[in-house]
Amino acid sequence: MTASRSANPARLCDLKNNQEADFFAQLSAKEAHTTRDGKPYVRVGFRDAERDVQFPIWSDSPWYEPCLKSWNVGDFYKLRAAFRETSYGPQLEIRRVRPATDEDAAEGFDRWMLLPRSRRDAESMYAELCALIRERIADEGVRRLVLGILEAHRPAVLRWPASLRHHHAYLGGFVEHALSVVRTADFLATKYRDQYPDLSPPLDADLVLAGAVLHDIGKLRELDQTPAGAARSIRGSLLGHVVLGRDMVREAAADPDVGSQIAPEKLLRLEHILVSHERQAEWGGVRPAMTPEALLVQAADDLDARFDMLQAVLSGDKTEGPFTSSKNLLQTELFRGETAKQA
Repeated sequence: MTASRSANPARLCDLKNNQEADFFAQLSAKEAHTTRDGKPYVRVGFRDAERDVQFPIWSDSPWYEPCLKSWNVGDFYKLRAAFRETSYGPQLEIRRVRPATDEDAAEGFDRWMLLPRSRRDAESMYAELCALIRERIADEGVRRLVLGILEAHRPAVLRWPASLRHHHAYLGGFVEHALSVVRTADFLATKYRDQYPDLSPPLDADLVLAGAVLHDIGKLRELDQTPAGAARSIRGSLLGHVVLGRDMVREAAADPDVGSQIAPEKLLRLEHILVSHERQAEWGGVRPAMTPEALLVQAADDLDARFDMLQAVLSGDKTEGPFTSSKNLLQTELFRGETAKQA
């Protein structure tokens, strides 16, 4: 097959084998290495919203020195390159490369469109989340508190990731994760409320749902979203999303029209859900789950985060054979099945 180059900028994710094209991409990785024979190379990655191509730039390449000296992870570039499917995975043969500029907008360059994003539309997920809150939270004060916080921070709720790199780490990841946790928490609250009708005090399903929505709300302050991707803010580094999230709940409840409708102990229980939803201190956990509502939110959150990491490993691991590599976010091998391609 002969190489072909498009006349107008293409999308990296759309390139076919042996196609040469002009396109915009973000430098996603740059790591200097040396082969066993002592030959230096740089492993780089270029990505758009749907494809990340990682490949070596060898020391005898004309791009080796520019890469080492001036290419920066997180920056955007305009490339002319041929896309190749090889036995070592996808590769790019670079013909030309330069930093992208604002003037490139005339050719369709948009930093936000190049960043990984949720497969689902963020506006649709936000609408579904708000509808669930209105339908399932009976307590008017709690319902107004939750909806008020979401609406006050709507632009960030729609755009923020749920984490920097572990789970739902892409545009729209925050609202996708929140919606998923709410669905699971709603199921769990109904199940255990019906299973233990004599629990004292009774399981408060409204608090379970409110905590499920707001458990990560502090991420909107812990993280800053930039055109190059998410980065931890100064206050995020110093305080963490758990403390920042409790602050946001307290600020919203300080409004007399909202806080006056919520019993003080109910508000305290909601704050406890936020400070206990992380199981481990290194994740930001402050207290263990000490109420039924906190336990259910912690379980729903942990399951959704870990399942997203699991699917990312299964879909992204290039190891051949029935098991994935153990060098992944879960730090364990995953079984793909006996019919998986053998090495």
